[in-house]
Parts: sequence; C-alpha cells; structure tokens
Amino acid sequence: MAASEMAALLFLFTALILLRSSFVHSQGLQIGFYDSYCPDAEDIVRSTVEQYYVKDATIAPALLRLHFHDCFVQGCDASVLISGASSERSAPQNFGLRGFEVIDDAKSQLEAVCPGVVSCADILALAARDTVDLTGGPSWSVPLGRRDGRISLASGANALPSPADPVSVQRQKFADQGLSDHDLVSTRL
Repeated sequence: MAASEMAALLFLFTALILLRSSFVHSQGLQIGFYDSYCPDAEDIVRSTVEQYYVKDATIAPALLRLHFHDCFVQGCDASVLISGASSERSAPQNFGLRGFEVIDDAKSQLEAVCPGVVSCADILALAARDTVDLTGGPSWSVPLGRRDGRISLASGANALPSPADPVSVQRQKFADQGLSDHDLVSTRL
C-alpha cells in the first residue's frame, strides 16, 4: 500500500474515531487529565509509537485498527487488550490484530514513572492519534481519563462490522454505536 493510500485510510478511520470519541467525552474525559499526575504521559506514548513506527510503518494502521476494534465493542476501555481463551482478543473478528507490544511497552514505561496512573485505554487512544499524525494525517487533542475495562468477552466482538455482512446489518451495527450511514461509507472507502 502506498504511503498516500495509507494516509487516506488512516484519515478516514480517524474521522470515525473522532465521532466515537464525542461519546466518551460525555463520560467526564478532559484535555490535560494527566498534567498534574503524570505530566510526561503523552510524550512517553508518542516516543514509544515513534520508535515502533520508524522500524515498521505498518504499525500505524495496525494501532488505529486496534483502537477501532476496542472502541466499537463496548467503548474505548482497552478490553481488547485482555488475553484469554474467551476474550475479545481471541474472537475470530479480531484475528490479525497487532500492535499489542507497542501498548505494552508504553504502559511499562509509564508504570516506571507514574505507577498506577495512566490507563491502557488512554494509551491506546493516544497511540491511535499519534500514528495518524506520524503518517501525515491530522493531529488533535485527546480527552483523557478513560478507565480500563475488566470484562472482555469474545462474544462482544460480534458487534464489529464485517465485510461479509449485508449492508443492512452493517448499517444497524453502526447505528447501534450512534454512528450514521455516512460514517459507514467513510470507513469502507
């Protein structure tokens, strides 16, 4: 895939993520959430993403896809990161997801500086934003303060749209997430 095609794809997914983030903003998220408790959090995530991106540029769409799959199931709660035989991560719909090591690495670095402060859900949201920016797409301020989910069920991944789904099913899956037909078409381009 050419760099311009990758950037265009990332931009389209970004639009969907931004629309989805308006939902989580109503959950008490705020810009600068970690400014007092872990002021270097965003820089640590950014530098971690950059290190992986320099080694393998395909990590950018992988991280954005990982964030999309997390948010679409039960909100942006990092439940897709939980391992287990019956977890979201093990669901057939999530086959091929990658980028877990980037989130794990950023989390380890953050735990060394600010133990127990920064959620994996926020790390994943920041990583998605940073990958879009690194590929030449837009950047934005990410409202933070998400809490990590503790429940992760493979059956939850049934909410994810599939290329094999009829259009009517895809429309319903997007509507169930508060998204429109326009959002559906934008992600399919």
